[in-house]
Amino acid sequence: MTEPSIEARDAWVEFPIFDAKSRSLKKAFLGKAGGSIGRNSSNVVVVEALKDITLSLKMGDRVGLVGHNGAGKSTLLRLLSGIYEPTRGVTRVTGRVAPVFDLGVGMDPEISGFENIIIRGLFLGQTRKQMMAKVDEIAEFTELGEYLSMPLRTYSTGMRVRLAMGVVTSIDPEILLLDEGIGAVDAEFLKKARSRLSALVERSGILVFASHSNEFLARLCTSAMWIDHGTIRMRGGIEDVVRAYEGEDAARHVREVLAEEGREPRPA
Repeated sequence: MTEPSIEARDAWVEFPIFDAKSRSLKKAFLGKAGGSIGRNSSNVVVVEALKDITLSLKMGDRVGLVGHNGAGKSTLLRLLSGIYEPTRGVTRVTGRVAPVFDLGVGMDPEISGFENIIIRGLFLGQTRKQMMAKVDEIAEFTELGEYLSMPLRTYSTGMRVRLAMGVVTSIDPEILLLDEGIGAVDAEFLKKARSRLSALVERSGILVFASHSNEFLARLCTSAMWIDHGTIRMRGGIEDVVRAYEGEDAARHVREVLAEEGREPRPA
């Protein structure tokens, strides 16, 4: 059986701007979002969302992505998932990918919580039979009770997060790609879900996790990459990367979390 792996070599992701007459306005707007403006080989004005991405991930890798909003973290996850094809360079992904970019994606507000469990699972690459076998366990975890028989539109935001988290943490991916939105949940429920998330990561062959929560990164990842204006600015141990990105206070917090987990900081 082939082990999961991710390879990228000199990969770029560029989005063309065909209305070049207004590119000065677009440049001002998109520049704030982190994308830089350039021209491709056909002399078309493009937003350079990712530039010269080279990485190699193998079974057991747990990589956290840090960087400001618009730096390219989410674009990189979409490149690794196959949603985006590189406009230059190459990417090769071996293994079953579970992209978790938005907890609400794949859920229908007009159908019940039980039905959404199945639909969301299918969206994440599971079979209907697999999800049917997990329904009772997911229902118990969410503590939503009779609400699971009601349409999703009757749920509060917190209830929707509980349902989505229950489904997401029930899957068995070879490659798990998590975006930062999964960290934006109620603190008490996140505490309950922490062991479940850790178990999900343990079941995953490869994890790439983009988050603004250094604590979350320290608990789930063993290394990190700093994405800045579409490039990999630094890679190495979580404490070292966080220190370079945010400073000594943030690095100290990471060190405390690692100590709490009984882990030593990983060198660069």
